[in-house]
Amino acid sequence: MSFDLDFALGLLPTMTKYMGVTLSLASLSIMSGLILAFFIALTVHSRVPLLYRFFRVYISFFRGTPLVAQLFCLYFGLLPAFPSITLRISSFQAALIVMSLNSSAYMAESLRGAISSIDRGQMEAAMSVGMTYFQAMRRIILPQAFRVALPTLCSSFINVLKDTSLTFYIGVKEMMATAQLEAASSYRYLEAFIDVLLIYWLLTSLLGFASRKLEQRMNHMEGKVR
Repeated sequence: MSFDLDFALGLLPTMTKYMGVTLSLASLSIMSGLILAFFIALTVHSRVPLLYRFFRVYISFFRGTPLVAQLFCLYFGLLPAFPSITLRISSFQAALIVMSLNSSAYMAESLRGAISSIDRGQMEAAMSVGMTYFQAMRRIILPQAFRVALPTLCSSFINVLKDTSLTFYIGVKEMMATAQLEAASSYRYLEAFIDVLLIYWLLTSLLGFASRKLEQRMNHMEGKVR
């Protein structure tokens, strides 16, 4: 069949209606993943007994296995084993849990590497004037480490946004699921998936632009301080 431009344009309003689900899932996953990543990075960097080993395995597992397999394992494997819990957890919530855990592993490694790149002398100087380890981290090390890690963190944010397209496999009705349903009912797969590509491209381009502006702003502020 030839490309039907009218069908592709007519499908866009339906696709954008479910853009909110995609953006909600991505933003919540990024926020919760980033909070968890800070905790993991600090734990691994300070080598807290037992937790250090646990989080090293945690990072290895979530970075070393496919996200779609993690989604399947939780939603179709673990949750059915606990029926009382399954009834209270929607596919959106299950996707949020898995994507938060998955993204935290990647972001934790970025933050850990950034923290390690800061000169050890700064920590020693801070502790020599009476600061505790966590005070020095909060006031001196982490602000610098965040600036160092920002480019890789922004890449992680974009990957999270794109990875939301995998959640339709467990029943989350977002943009990819909508495209699949519309394409299957009309046999217009090319038009439906071109719409998806264009919308995701627009969203990731906007996120990339915002990330670059944030990075430039932080570098400018650092230059003023110096």
